[in-house]
Amino acid sequence: MEKINIYDTTLRDGMQSEGISFSLEDKLAIARCLDKLGVDYIEGGYSASNQKEMEFFTEAGKLGLKNSKLAAFGNTRRADAKVCDDVSLNAILSCRTPAATLVGKAWDMHVTDVLGCSLDENLKICAESVKYLKKKGLETIFDAEHFFDGFKGNPKYAIEVLSAAAQAGADAIVLCDTNGGTMPHMVYEITKSVCEKFGTIPIGIHTHNDCDCATADSLAAVRAGARHVQGTINGLGERCGNANLCTLIPTFAFKMGFSVLSKEKIKTLTEVSRFVFEIANLAPIMNMPYVGESAFAHKAGLHVDALRKNKRTYEHIDPEAVGNARRFLISELSGKSNVMARLEKTKAPDDKKLAKKILARVQELESQGYQFEAADASFDLLVRKTLGTYKPAFKLVKYHVTVEKGADGNLITEATVKLKVGGVTEHVVGEGDGPVNALDAALRKSLENFYPCIKDLRLIDYKVRVVNAKEGTAAKVRVIIESRDKNSLWGSVGVSENIIEASWQALSDSMEYKLNKDKGL
Repeated sequence: MEKINIYDTTLRDGMQSEGISFSLEDKLAIARCLDKLGVDYIEGGYSASNQKEMEFFTEAGKLGLKNSKLAAFGNTRRADAKVCDDVSLNAILSCRTPAATLVGKAWDMHVTDVLGCSLDENLKICAESVKYLKKKGLETIFDAEHFFDGFKGNPKYAIEVLSAAAQAGADAIVLCDTNGGTMPHMVYEITKSVCEKFGTIPIGIHTHNDCDCATADSLAAVRAGARHVQGTINGLGERCGNANLCTLIPTFAFKMGFSVLSKEKIKTLTEVSRFVFEIANLAPIMNMPYVGESAFAHKAGLHVDALRKNKRTYEHIDPEAVGNARRFLISELSGKSNVMARLEKTKAPDDKKLAKKILARVQELESQGYQFEAADASFDLLVRKTLGTYKPAFKLVKYHVTVEKGADGNLITEATVKLKVGGVTEHVVGEGDGPVNALDAALRKSLENFYPCIKDLRLIDYKVRVVNAKEGTAAKVRVIIESRDKNSLWGSVGVSENIIEASWQALSDSMEYKLNKDKGL
């Protein structure tokens, strides 16, 4: 199996995504995660840009990375500077990394219009910059910026830029589709011609997603001979993003037969994807291939029936191969097969009459506005209630919520919750930033003395949707709450004309599910 080197640029290119600003601690956490995943290179950032980037390299040097090489990123020397005096090149050296990535101009238009120097001078700049870092003992990767656009306009000059870097000792030459506008068939043809010309130097690919082709372009380049692939976790990056390593890594391994990461490492890919989303403070993309929550989610009854007989019928790989999980969605459009599949997970009896009864109840509730696709916890409780095995961990006596606003504009929100746990009555008050937060606080206070595991539970998302908008302010609302603990993630649902009551239903279902789950029920 041929090896493909995976070069991750989440900490540099990924950080250029709109709305993302990783702190120093964020970057270090992601670097540790990427090293554990086992990518070959971690590009730490552009050290010459600001002090935080330089601090990252200082601290990253203390991480003791075991699997990945840390690479510092920078530009070739300025046209008016000597290599020994150039700010960017010396910033790279200050990072004390084993590898460096230099970006040089490969499009003649950029040379004349941006650098403002002659084409020959740019060749000299590229060669001298690579030589300088090589003499300092760094593995040097040359990123040919805008290579494909340059090749389309002036192929002779674009190749001359690569030759200058190669003759200067570059360890790898990376072809960049910086504007993200090159189609896969063109990437294949151009990359193949480069690989044929530079047979002894590893050729790499760096693509952007402006035409939604970054992944396809990377695959085409590898088919043409590229063996160094740059990308980011979750496809983060400037404008429309970069090639998504969460898609490329398993595709190389499972579809194209290349050696990338070990199978055990690839099994952590879903976890890595969600970790980076969380650090970036972004909601995970549900339908992302391989690692998205919907990647192996099945709703059509005919599909589910077939899957129960043979998993290969509607899944191209085993979801566990990438650390993901199969999900059977329940809705009013589901058939008995969907319910039967979900019953297998809840260890309920394989009973078609029971499945029909549950399906009828689901359809009845969904006609009232409930939705169970994203509310697996509420569905689990519904099954228990239908089976007659449901044993509530607590019983509500009453709750009361007050919101006060003074003349100074300050808001005070309190929730009083009275519960019975066994034969004991708990009556507590919680404060919060709003009625739902206050209810959550009061409910937790009521339960923590009886069930300490509630401390592990946290709410990570809260969604409200109006079910019948034509009723105006009297309309029903559906509340979906997403919760998690150290081991798993689940959703719960509530519906009412009163948003607080809908929130209470979803909150209490979440708590009940957590307590039942931890008891092994």
